[in-house]
Amino acid sequence: MALMRFDPFRDLDRLTQQLLTSSGPAAPRSMPLDAYRRGDHFVIRLDLPGIDPDSVDLSVEKNVLTVRAERSWTPEEGDEVVIAERPQGSFTRQLFLGDNLDLDHVKASYDQGVLTVTVPVAEAAKPRKVQITTGSNNSTQPIEASSRR
Repeated sequence: MALMRFDPFRDLDRLTQQLLTSSGPAAPRSMPLDAYRRGDHFVIRLDLPGIDPDSVDLSVEKNVLTVRAERSWTPEEGDEVVIAERPQGSFTRQLFLGDNLDLDHVKASYDQGVLTVTVPVAEAAKPRKVQITTGSNNSTQPIEASSRR
């Protein structure tokens, strides 16, 4: 069975998407991501299928985490391209991170097309116990206080 060159519904869907994003057919799309807090860390998972890990660049400047990646494919001589839907080129995603994160200890790993970035919560932002003296005998009792805003 050969690949179908013309699928009117798929072509209409692709055209609609191009018009709505106004970025045109050659513009790379954004990297889909999930972000969540797990204990004392924030975890960010970005989908980067087909991306060479050596082309991924992760940087933190001030409170901005920037991920850049590149995907390219060049048909070999004699190839007849029937369908070319996979976005090619440079992909960039920026995330603005809060002041309560420890940006000096960001870690990242890449496995099976998923880039996982882990950012610890800063020590100053973690809940802590504060000793409060009570009464005239200056005895102390721990009372939990939080520095969350």
